[in-house]
Parts: sequence; structure tokens; C-alpha cells
Amino acid sequence: MRQFTPIRTEPAYRKVADALLARITDRSLSPGERLPAETELARQFGVNRSTVREAMRELQSHGLVSRARGSRRMMISLPPHDVVAGGVSRALALHNVTALHVWEALTLLQPPIAAAAARRRTAADLRALEACAAAAAREDNGLAESVHAAAEFFRAMGRAAHNPVLSLAQEPLLQLLQPSLRKMIDRVPQARARIASAQRQLLTAVRARDAVAAESWMGKHVRDFRRGYELAGLGLNDPLTAAEAAAA
Repeated sequence: MRQFTPIRTEPAYRKVADALLARITDRSLSPGERLPAETELARQFGVNRSTVREAMRELQSHGLVSRARGSRRMMISLPPHDVVAGGVSRALALHNVTALHVWEALTLLQPPIAAAAARRRTAADLRALEACAAAAAREDNGLAESVHAAAEFFRAMGRAAHNPVLSLAQEPLLQLLQPSLRKMIDRVPQARARIASAQRQLLTAVRARDAVAAESWMGKHVRDFRRGYELAGLGLNDPLTAAEAAAA
């Protein structure tokens, strides 16, 4: 006779967290809505207050609940993109994702994002892109600042596309890219100038609402990263580590 699969048992706090998560994901609980007090939740679930508190910690770690200043009650919140993407980045790293994999994904994703940004950007989006480009072009930037500015330009472009799916889809890739980008910029002095030049061209296209030029220049910009990696002597086929993804 085939053996039975062991019955899965979970801690009570996990069951409470799952029950709340189900209400959040089916929109029964909306962002900004306050949850009952811990004592009331404990009564409704038939558990100890400490169990509810542990469930709240788990949901809070994923950005699904938060406590407003001055309030003792939790409310439903939208998890930030970086929190959601952080788990994806770590999972990709654990599946032996390489810099080449990330680069290939960016060549497919970033040009359409730039085209959408050129068509849909608002004046506020343009100001955000200009601020990112200005930060990247500063000559007194340290290495960490330069890497951060390069990644923030991509994020600002994603927001300007006004498609939350595209914006969220790029975030795990950017988190994985940043550690190796740091090494590339450190080893290739001309990389900063080339990044700044590409950003200026992209700004011109987005400002003019020229989707074709924005898509073309973003393609060139992403392709140039591979050339920079090769000049830096970085192994494109080396797996990115989970530690690198977490540090992005």
C-alpha cells in the first residue's frame, strides 16, 4: 500500500495571517481600512492575543498592514514595490539567475516601458526623470550614489509609463542588477558619462513625447550595459547570489 502524505500542520498565528490575507486579496478588506483591536481579533479567531500579534508581525513584514502614527490599531496597506520585488529577486538568485539573464530580460522590458512613458508621462513624471538624470550626472557622486541614480532613472521611467504591472515587473531585475552594476561602474571610468549621455537622449525623447525615439534609445542604453560588463571583465554567466540580491 502507498504511504499517506503527512498532514500539514501550521502554527495558529500562520492560520490567522492566512485568514486575514484571504480577506485582503479578495478585497473584502481595502487599503486604509482599520482592523479591529488585537483583543477583538483574538476573540473572533478564538486564539490568544499573542497569536494575533505574531500574525500581525508577519503581515507587517510583507507590507500588508501598518500602524498609523498615534494609533494602536493596524490598518490595511499596499506593499511597496521594493518589498514585493525583494522576494522575487531572492527567488531568482536562488534559481541561478545570471547577469546575462537579467540583461536579456531588460532588453525586452525596458524599451516598451520607455515608449509608454513618452506617450503617457505627466509634467510631474518629467520633473522626476529630470531630477534622476541630474543626480546621475553629478561629478562628485560616489560609487554608491552613481549606482543608485542609474537605477532610480529606470524606476522613474517605469512610473511614467503608468502601468503598475510593468513598473513592478522591472523592480526585481533592477534589484538584481545593482550589485553587478556597482562593479562595472567602478572598473570602467567612462561608464558614468555614457549612462548620463543616454539619459539625456531619453529625456529629450520623453519630453517630446517621441515614443519611437524613446524606445530606440532605451534599447541602446540597455545594450550598452553589456558592453560595459565585458570591458569590466565581469562574467555575464556567473550566477548572482542571494546575498547580492538582498543587498541591491
